[in-house]
Amino acid sequence: MRRREFITLLGSAATGWPLAARAQQPDRVRHIGVFVGNAGSADDPIAGETLRQFREAMQQAGWIEGKNIRVDYRFGGDPAKINASAVELVALVPELIYAHGLPAARAVQQKTHTIPIVFTQVADPVRFGLVESLSHPGGEVTGFMVWELSIGGKWLQLLRQIAPEVTRVGVMYNPDTAPYAPPLVASARVAAGGDVAVIECLIHDDREIEAAASSLGHEPLPDLISRP
Repeated sequence: MRRREFITLLGSAATGWPLAARAQQPDRVRHIGVFVGNAGSADDPIAGETLRQFREAMQQAGWIEGKNIRVDYRFGGDPAKINASAVELVALVPELIYAHGLPAARAVQQKTHTIPIVFTQVADPVRFGLVESLSHPGGEVTGFMVWELSIGGKWLQLLRQIAPEVTRVGVMYNPDTAPYAPPLVASARVAAGGDVAVIECLIHDDREIEAAASSLGHEPLPDLISRP
């Protein structure tokens, strides 16, 4: 996602938030929530990069933490913490919530029908019930879609063009933070036909990643698609 697009979206998502309104109320400190669902804490590399881009984008738009905006941060990592963090963030009643990732967006959507929500890093928001349609989202939720779920088939086709000799493809993902992965796998299997075996590798931590990679590595000509 381009930072300029993010600035425009975040600035227009909540009623009364355009820069013109801010100019009319120079002394008002706005309050937003930021929820990074696929990271367990601010120290996680995923959270670090996400928050770096978020802060840079907000500063470029004129929103400075501690000056004209107050930000409450919450993190997820596993289903229980994602749900608890969503409850905490909604209870703080921010004027807007920025949700990074599908689990975070779904969690806060289930907790509020009045706070505007802007999501990023979400695949197929219509299929997962975040919005009514891409042209008319409806409700208080809007954001950016990263790709359609049918792209799994496209990825497999690209792999076969790069390495036509491949006969086995492993798809590694965390089912707790990537609920969109099964449809991706399904579309990859359709594209594979009977020529390529598509193997799901469910992982939850570094140990399982290493085990799955080791297992795939013992077979001839594996390839890998990895999702967080």
